[in-house]
Amino acid sequence: MAVKAMGWAHSFPVSGGVSAGRRWTRRHLESLAWTAEEPETVDAVVLTVSELLTNAHIHAHSDAHLVLTWDGDRLQVSVHDEDPTLPRRREPEPGAVSGRGVGIVRMLADEWDMTSRGHGKTVTACFRRPAARRRDEGD
Repeated sequence: MAVKAMGWAHSFPVSGGVSAGRRWTRRHLESLAWTAEEPETVDAVVLTVSELLTNAHIHAHSDAHLVLTWDGDRLQVSVHDEDPTLPRRREPEPGAVSGRGVGIVRMLADEWDMTSRGHGKTVTACFRRPAARRRDEGD
């Protein structure tokens, strides 16, 4: 059986890229039939995109390249930037306004991964379709 997938890709500049990325992501998610019934999952994906784009802009000082891929069961969100240094989870001080991005992505995504190469890194978060997640959990 062949796997059919659809995807979208866009680059977001450091200047204004995070808010544009959130709007772009939400607009593309609206084309997937299940998202109208799963606003919490859409919000989780959009927040993940926001965190990953912010990390690329602030920590890598780089434009961010976002790819969304939908294969019918999973939505994969990948953000690539030009710094090969992998993000690390930090324990921010109370009241700190940053330092929670990796923890947020880990909490929201069903799976996540990071890869580093000489030309940069890619952070990927995967979200299973809500019906597939319930089926896998035995509901």
